[in-house]
Amino acid sequence: MLKYPVAIRELDRNEGGGFLAEIPDLPGCMADGETIAEAIANVTDAASEWIATAKQLGRQLPDSSQSFSGKWVQRVPKSLHQRLAVEARREGVSLNAFATALLAEGIAAAHRFVAPAPSPARPRPRVVRPAANREREYA
Repeated sequence: MLKYPVAIRELDRNEGGGFLAEIPDLPGCMADGETIAEAIANVTDAASEWIATAKQLGRQLPDSSQSFSGKWVQRVPKSLHQRLAVEARREGVSLNAFATALLAEGIAAAHRFVAPAPSPARPRPRVVRPAANREREYA
């Protein structure tokens, strides 16, 4: 499991489309994918390589800027659990990955209406829920 936060943004068509996932705590560590899930899976692989290379070179790993563990226990009705599991299976991702994508979508939607415009110097990453026929997400 990734201990570093991931920033995701949608790529314009002229950038090739899809999504870009970046780990700001690991300079230069980024990956893209056709879906958010694929971009996160790819950046997770890239992070593993980044960390392995840093260790091989004897470099100290940066501390995570994230102060939360990324883990909590959430009780849901059995019917919701089943519905989420079915949708996750249809997407070809884990239940955790699917729930993460849904939560990210909800946060992004909420911020579209209440958040101030991002600074032109550094646009805010946008998280978009993968379409029903798209693939993996990290857990």
